[in-house]
Amino acid sequence: MAPRRGGRRRVVVHAARVVVGLGLAALAVSVVSSRSGEFTGTAALVEHARWQWLVLALPAEAASLLAYAALERRLLRAGETAIPLRTLLPITLAGNAIQNSLPGGPAWGAGFAFGQFRRRGADAVLATWALLATGFVSGAALVVLTIAGVVAAEGQAAANGLVEAVVVVAAVAVAVGVAVRSGLHARWAPRLLTVLVRISQRLIRRPAGDPAVVVRDAWARLTAVRPTVGDWTVAGAWGISNWVLDCACLALAFPSVGAGIPWRGLLLAYGAGQLAANLPITPGGLGAVEGSLTVALVAYGGGQVTTVAAVLVYRMITFWLLLVVGWATYAVLRWTARGEAARGQAAG
Repeated sequence: MAPRRGGRRRVVVHAARVVVGLGLAALAVSVVSSRSGEFTGTAALVEHARWQWLVLALPAEAASLLAYAALERRLLRAGETAIPLRTLLPITLAGNAIQNSLPGGPAWGAGFAFGQFRRRGADAVLATWALLATGFVSGAALVVLTIAGVVAAEGQAAANGLVEAVVVVAAVAVAVGVAVRSGLHARWAPRLLTVLVRISQRLIRRPAGDPAVVVRDAWARLTAVRPTVGDWTVAGAWGISNWVLDCACLALAFPSVGAGIPWRGLLLAYGAGQLAANLPITPGGLGAVEGSLTVALVAYGGGQVTTVAAVLVYRMITFWLLLVVGWATYAVLRWTARGEAARGQAAG
């Protein structure tokens, strides 16, 4: 009976997502139709985009993804597993596509990256640690960048609504960093992990073994990974580079539609948009990112029509184009893996 209940639950959840998606689509159509004049102007700007600026925006986004792959590479090296950058970049592209196009995408993307790290020499604990550490460094870098945006936008009333959210996120990041640095996490983390292992064993019967022993062995391996100050510094630099280069892609989208760049509010608006992308509302923050970016940038003096056009150009590059490239990369990785497996069976 349990599998049937689980199947019905999945059907209900899927139906709910479809209904919510249709509702959001209907709302979007309603909003667009009510402001058809602005939408027509935006479409005209995008249609006549200045391609010389896009030639610069595309490499900026490519360099952003390369920086993220370099961040992963540095943290994996701290665990004595060297994976070449040319290998990590396709994994990053495919994982990004999975994360941004599937319901519950971050979990699926992390699972995909975990499997790829394992196939290339990382043990299960190191692969998990690398994913968690990459997420932490990337998140901390985004907080730093957003705080810089708050400083740059100081004195403008439009920033007030975002400052409180940024302060809360920064406080949480600092608290987590202090807890890890002082070793406080060693008191509660093993207990929490033991509970999670028990739950996992009941649901999927994995991992096998006594939960306390499984956690104890994994914790010993996890704490054996000790990145140096240099590792964290380089990883942080790559994390900040990832966000700065992506933000540069957004900045270059403005002259591509013939608009000036709203420099003073750019970093703060960008940070707010990226935080919205991480909310579990729609895959890849679709709709939430465009809305938050546009509202914040218009509040800092961007023209409404030109700002909408620039944000659409930015999302065409960083969302839609990367989905196509990412899924194509995923297909190549799967095809390569099958070829390797076939050759291994033939050799055996």
